[in-house]
Amino acid sequence: MKLALNLVILTALAIAMAQTVTAQNSAGLKEPATGIATLFARDPLTQSLCFKDGGPGSVFQDGQTKNRCSDLNFNSYSANGFSVGVDGGKQGAILDLGTPEELKAKYGFSETVGNGQGFTSIDVRNGKALILKDAKTAALQPLAGADVLFATPIDSYASIPVKLGHVYLLRITDTNDRSFEMLAKVLVVAYAPTESVTVRWQVISNNETAKR
Repeated sequence: MKLALNLVILTALAIAMAQTVTAQNSAGLKEPATGIATLFARDPLTQSLCFKDGGPGSVFQDGQTKNRCSDLNFNSYSANGFSVGVDGGKQGAILDLGTPEELKAKYGFSETVGNGQGFTSIDVRNGKALILKDAKTAALQPLAGADVLFATPIDSYASIPVKLGHVYLLRITDTNDRSFEMLAKVLVVAYAPTESVTVRWQVISNNETAKR
């Protein structure tokens, strides 16, 4: 029974990691990791997601459930909500940017079929969150209201309701390591309240690229 359970866990991890993609741009430089992941409210392992490898936030080890890397959590800290900054010593902030259609209307850029251009373009440079302005020139413009991500967190973690089709921007810092900073974005592609949420996620930066 224990062997079978371990095989299930390893298979789940393999699938999650297989869905994680590290692409290369035309200059041969690696782009931040992205993937698809489903977080299950009732599963002790996949309630959380690790952006390092796209795998579950927790593991079964020595007869215990142990946290390994919980960057994004679903439902555990806030009913039907996302929570960030739940790891020991971490602090988080998360912002709901609305749907891709709402972003297109608000910022006036042209979208691609499938509405992926706005999500893909979201970036952070020199401590400022940006989004597409002109697809032809690849020009970016400031993302309104994103300054709250860079304010000093009041609480150790932050939560926000999950909404189908919405884009979220998040930032995680570490009180034990002042140099640590992770920024990521997620798009909710499927959602069953109290049960599960499936997201397209992408790491924007992990310390280095936010400072360029």
